Amino acid sequence: MHLSIFTIEFHKKMDKQLTLHYEHIFEEDLLKEINSVGTFKSFEEGEKLMDIGSKITYMPLLLEGAIKILREDEQGDELVLYFLERGDTCAMTLSCCIGNAISEIRAMTETKTRVIMIPVQKMEDWMSKYKTWQNFILESYQNRMKEMLEAIDSIAFLNMDERLLKYLRDKAMVNGNEAIKTTHQDIAFDLHTSRVVVSRLLKKLEKDNKIKLNRNLITVIDL
Repeated sequence: MHLSIFTIEFHKKMDKQLTLHYEHIFEEDLLKEINSVGTFKSFEEGEKLMDIGSKITYMPLLLEGAIKILREDEQGDELVLYFLERGDTCAMTLSCCIGNAISEIRAMTETKTRVIMIPVQKMEDWMSKYKTWQNFILESYQNRMKEMLEAIDSIAFLNMDERLLKYLRDKAMVNGNEAIKTTHQDIAFDLHTSRVVVSRLLKKLEKDNKIKLNRNLITVIDL
């Protein structure tokens, strides 16, 4: 009896979150299906949602928080591809789901994050059953591909100081806060460079009045 009450309350809570964040995107029948098959999960800052080489069984719908998507080279060094925020899902997850493949990315939470995990087998069913789901998936895929191309362009065409400022702006926007809690070493990992380079360029950006530096805190002035 207690389990039944817990289950009912759980689905009421998830239904409220779905309605709040996705009512303007999905029709009522789809929202009901998501509520019946989805799993509501909460993650603390810095937790791993998905890792390279793991089999993908669920697709995340982001309710609150932010997630960074990373790639890894043969030496184990990481590079940030893009950030996810509320209302987003991950293109790399979608492509792996369609191909029944393993993950080629790592997903880490930027802040405390809440998601609804959707079983991948529902993806194809809903693509043909619900036009709003099809539009959501195609738009999400297009947005993520655009962000990956921007990441490639920034590596190919931007100087490191420009890449650094873009990274800080993106991070501030997805976090919803111009004040970013991070370390120089963490930034170096994300941008695939050295801490010395990051520290030098941060000081230059502060001198140019684009950011303000404090201990483990960077405030982006020039958003």
